[in-house]
Formats: sequence, C-alpha cells, structure tokens
Amino acid sequence: MSADNASAPQPSETAPRGALSHVRVLDLSRVLAGPWAGQTLGDLGAHVIKVERPGTGDDTRLWGPPFLKDDEGNPTRDSAYYLCTNRNKQSIAVDFTQIAGQKLLHELVKSCDIVIENFKVGSLAHYGLDYASLQAINPRLIYCSITGFGQTGPYAHRAGYDFLIQGMGGLMSITGRPDGEPGEGPMKVGVALTDILTGLYASTAILAALAAREKTGRGQHIDLALLDVGVACLANQGMNYLYSGKSPTRMGNAHPNTVPYQDFPTADGYMILAIGNDGQFTKFCQAVGKSEWATDERFVSNQARVIHRDVLIPLMRQTTVMRTTREWIELFEQVGVPCGPINTLADVFADPQVQARSLQFTMPHPVAGDIPLVASPIRMSDTPVQYRTTPPQLGQHTRSVLSEVLGLSEQTMNELQQQGVLGDLPA
Repeated sequence: MSADNASAPQPSETAPRGALSHVRVLDLSRVLAGPWAGQTLGDLGAHVIKVERPGTGDDTRLWGPPFLKDDEGNPTRDSAYYLCTNRNKQSIAVDFTQIAGQKLLHELVKSCDIVIENFKVGSLAHYGLDYASLQAINPRLIYCSITGFGQTGPYAHRAGYDFLIQGMGGLMSITGRPDGEPGEGPMKVGVALTDILTGLYASTAILAALAAREKTGRGQHIDLALLDVGVACLANQGMNYLYSGKSPTRMGNAHPNTVPYQDFPTADGYMILAIGNDGQFTKFCQAVGKSEWATDERFVSNQARVIHRDVLIPLMRQTTVMRTTREWIELFEQVGVPCGPINTLADVFADPQVQARSLQFTMPHPVAGDIPLVASPIRMSDTPVQYRTTPPQLGQHTRSVLSEVLGLSEQTMNELQQQGVLGDLPA
C-alpha cells in the first residue's frame, strides 16, 4: 500500500479498545509541547477535550502557510503546523476569563482524570484553574504543568520557547559546523525538538501518575520544564562534560565518542556512515579495498580512531567520492556496515520502509475531504493506537461535549454564546 492511499485503520465493534479509553483529559495547552502530550494520550485511546479561546483558538492554527484547504481548494484557518499535533481531540471554545466559563471547566474537571496546561507560572490561579483549586474539586486529578523553566527557581516567571531553550540548555553549542569551517556557528535543530521531548516526558509522567493513583487513590501535580528536559537530553554530551570538565564543541555531523560516525561525500552527493565498533570498521576497510587501515595502529581501535580522526577522515573522504550513494549503500548492506542516505522529506515519504509502516495515512475531514497525517510510531499488539478523529475545527465539539458531559441544554448554550462565554456553536 502506497503512502498516497493508505487510510487510517478504523476501529470496528470487535476491535480492542484503546489502552486509555477509560481516561478523560482536559487539555488547556496550546502550541506544541502540551498538545503533543495530549495527542499521544489521545492516540492511546484517551478522550481529550481541547479548550480553546473563542474566535482565535490555539496560536498554531494561524502558523502558516501552508494551510489546510477545503474541498474547493481555498485555504482554511487551520495551518499544517496545527494539524501535526491535535488529532484525536475534541475542541470546545470557552472563555475562561469569564466566571461562567470557569464554572464550566470546574464542572468538567469533576469527570476528568488529567489536566494539561502550559501557561506562565501562577497565571491560571486568577481563574481558579491552578492545581490547588482543581485538586480541591477532584482529589484524584493528575495536573501536568509545562513551562519554560519550571514552577521554582529564579527563572520561573519567564516565558520559555523551544528556540530559547535550545540555546540556553546547551544544545546549540554542540550543533553546527566547527569554527573555521564554511557555515560555522551554533545551529538549532530543524524541528522544535525540546518541545517534542517535553511532550513525550509529559505523557510518560502522566502515565506513571495514573499507575500511582491505582495504589494511592490520589492525583498529583507534575512540574515539567523545557529547560530541565533540554539539559537531561544532552545525554552523552552532558556526561562528557561532567567527566572531563571540558565543554564539548560543535563538530558538524561528526560524533565526539565514535569514529567514523558522520557524513561522507559520494560521487553524486552524501551518505552517512554509522560505524559503531571495530568489527564494522574492519568490514568497511575490506569493502573499500583498504584492509591495511584495519591493522594500522592509528585506526585499529575506536579509541585510536577518535584520537587520529583528523588523519582518518580525509583518507576516507578520498575513497567515498569514487562511487555513488546508492552504490555504496548496496555494497555496505551486503557486508553489514551501517550506511544510509540523507533524504529530503519527499524521499522519506516515498521510502518503501516508511510506506510499509504506514507512517503517512489519510483521514476524512469535515471540510477538506481526505487529509494526510503522520502516524504515531507506537505499535501495540493488544491495544493498538486508533485514529478516531482528525484535528478539530475551532469549537467543533462545544455543543456535543457540554451536552453529553455536563447535560447543558441548547438554550443554556445559546445564552452562554450570546454572553461571549462560548464561541460560535457549529450546527
């Protein structure tokens, strides 16, 4: 099945329910980190209610172009950015700066298991939507706060954005070309990686809190900071500094602890060699007709190759330019040397492995027909991920959620709409 016509698997009456189908989430977050956590929980079966500002909604709805187009090819008000992180949610448009809006959310919280929010520290207390206020309403509530710098510390009051955190957290200091090379200078990662990692840590922490609640009967407050996540995810580079006392420097695509592990030029472009042990290096040397490298005391071990990388890498580059990327990949696959191309996104979604794993699929959208989405990477044998709904239009489910969960009448909802508490109510 090709990526173009792969459609989302739809749950049947006999299909297993999602692992979190018994869980209800009130998602007050916007942009990326919080919504990413909410989407992960939604993919796993949770009932996620996304609360948005009437009229404008999530900031990322307008982060385009490109925008989703309707059946007639006209751009809608929903950007591709918004679509990447909001499926399996229901959108309600509620103005919680008004007392009536706060009361609605307080009522919803009574039947919710989880709240996700990413407002500035202390700001939700003005509306009675902070942890202390909501925990008093529902002691079993798991409340996840995502901020730039956490609930404590001298920076707690600051707003945090992924780009800032990539700089402050050290990631940009080890990303980019070294000084003295063309294109030198610190560089951010090409996606908001700290936001995404924070969303994943948030979903992990929420699942742990759910497990703990099974034993204690109590909810708890989860305090997640983008800066904390950024520092934690420095991984080996963070430990390299702590154990050496030396700040790692930018190395382009090279690896600080393993050689050769970087990009190399070919006859028609570039490829990646990811040689992780001495045995693979020996196979590489034999495959390229340079068996003597494998016994050279400067290259015989990874430790030696790290020390003498400035000698080895130029020699390798002189060799790799002799064949095309495809030719090298075919050769190295035969002998067990890890190698791969540097794909564009067009290449990625055309890749047979990506297609075999159905990482691109389509779902029907109420105004745009079938729309493409990127699949969850989670594969579960007994309670598989299910794609139930496309990213919602602003306020699309206000009427149904407030009616089904709170039992509000249409008259009441119409009155709240006239007061500006609720956004436009789709018919």
